[in-house]
Amino acid sequence: MSDIRRSILWVIFGFSMILLWDRWQVYNGQPATFFPSASSPARPAASDAPRRDGDASVPVADIATSTPANATATGAAPAAALPPRERHSVRTDVLELTIDSEGASLVGARLLRHAAETGKALRQQFTPLQLLTDSDGRTYVAQSGVVGNGALPTHKTPMRLVEPADPAALTLADGQQTLTLRFESVPIGGAVLRKTLTLQRGSYAIGVQHELVNVGQAPLQARVYQQLLRDRLHAGSETPFYSTFTGPAVYSDAAKYQKVGFDDIDKGKIDIQTRASDGYVAMVQHYFVTAWLLPAGVERENFVRKVDGLYAVGQIGPTLTVAPGEHARFDAQLYVGPQEEKVLEALAPGLELVKDYGWLTILAKPLYWLLAKIHAIVGNWGWAIVALVVLIKAAFYWLNASAYRSMAKMKAINPRIMEMRERLKDKPQLLQQEMMKLYRDEKVNPLGGCLPILIQIPVFIALYWVLLASVEMRNAPWIGWIVDLSSPDPYYVLPLVMTLTTLVQTALNPLPPDPLQAKLMWLMPLIFSVMFFFFPAGLVLYWITNNILTIAQQAVINHQMGVPLKFNLPTFK
Repeated sequence: MSDIRRSILWVIFGFSMILLWDRWQVYNGQPATFFPSASSPARPAASDAPRRDGDASVPVADIATSTPANATATGAAPAAALPPRERHSVRTDVLELTIDSEGASLVGARLLRHAAETGKALRQQFTPLQLLTDSDGRTYVAQSGVVGNGALPTHKTPMRLVEPADPAALTLADGQQTLTLRFESVPIGGAVLRKTLTLQRGSYAIGVQHELVNVGQAPLQARVYQQLLRDRLHAGSETPFYSTFTGPAVYSDAAKYQKVGFDDIDKGKIDIQTRASDGYVAMVQHYFVTAWLLPAGVERENFVRKVDGLYAVGQIGPTLTVAPGEHARFDAQLYVGPQEEKVLEALAPGLELVKDYGWLTILAKPLYWLLAKIHAIVGNWGWAIVALVVLIKAAFYWLNASAYRSMAKMKAINPRIMEMRERLKDKPQLLQQEMMKLYRDEKVNPLGGCLPILIQIPVFIALYWVLLASVEMRNAPWIGWIVDLSSPDPYYVLPLVMTLTTLVQTALNPLPPDPLQAKLMWLMPLIFSVMFFFFPAGLVLYWITNNILTIAQQAVINHQMGVPLKFNLPTFK
């Protein structure tokens, strides 16, 4: 009976190792060994068949493989009239965008308030983070266009910048709140596409208005599409010990947040809500996201697919019918920026879920809210982490006190148990009876030290994911040499302190009677601590604070109960 508590701890340790192995498998592109994704009823993949709405047949694959418009297209201008292909650089106070005149596609985006460098490298220079790009072997772009029966303007169609006419006006001037750009395509299939981009000061959200003008003699039926196209390279902020999701995501009120891994796309395992009247499509990576947003109530078809070695996620709007000489408008928003929870919540329902806390979201969201409130008071994310852990430990004080009292009682009677084990080692039945009698007489519950700790585990795991997922930790300084809470400690001071506090915490617990178990109990924290040399400094700071508070509370409880604070060290022979 006395080994039940230790058995439970061994089960927890074994389960933790299983989880780590499972995540290692996923990180290295292998299927999850123990926790594969739950299977769901098969649906047609978004790339399996054409989509039909009225008379317009829209093969999804045609979107990414549309060829550039040329003079052979019905209703196209002569080849000599095609505008030259250009790239326009647009700058606001938070974004620097590169827009290709081919389809007015967004092929570059630098976030001016987020550095490409982290940690010590940031001290030498500040280079804005490049999120969207189509250079240096990377592809990550945002595109939109029109599809329908016959040739129509797509993201491959030549377009010209018609507003503003002055290239100097492509920079948001001091005091200017809004910057508007309008592109116009050559006529294709009797249609002209006008694309208007609206950028706001201080905002990562870009308004994108599509205006389809019928310059032909027959009615037009067409659908506007938006898509994000990228390679499968992951963010550089990951290590083999923890990985965050990178890839397409689709949200709808019916199916909620659905992630599709690159490997699943390769295997054709695409299971998303294809038809919806709300939600968004997004490309997600650690700390940052790009998402296409449509107004609520607008019918759309979502798709995820692989084209020419690249991965696409997008949506196709409802059919627009445009009479000759008339025009139709279709509005959307494109978000290109950091996963700032409050900003995402204000833009669209469910958009904050791209900041993925996993299955503990219900606990993680209030913890982040509290962390943000503390930061507003103390002004430093490092001290906010320390204060949050203190508050959590205070909230669980009486629960922890119960656990430590039980452990102190176990420590007090441990010599008697050891003597009893030695004396009755050949009489196991009598040993169990004597131990049960001792527990009853001393009012000791062998499980009393475990259950309170088990209750708190989900809270601390949730806090772990809050710190791992929050972009606010990126390049956030704490003290001295810790200039980036999202990067490992460059001098390994925090991991060493964390290892030391873990060993002290282990030494304050009674040793198991089995010498092998005692040695393993000391090796476990050392093995576990190795991972923390690669973890972000903010996560290590959180564990150190928790360890120190645990040691302090355990010392106070032992003192109150008259149990001397003794370090129990095994004999390594």
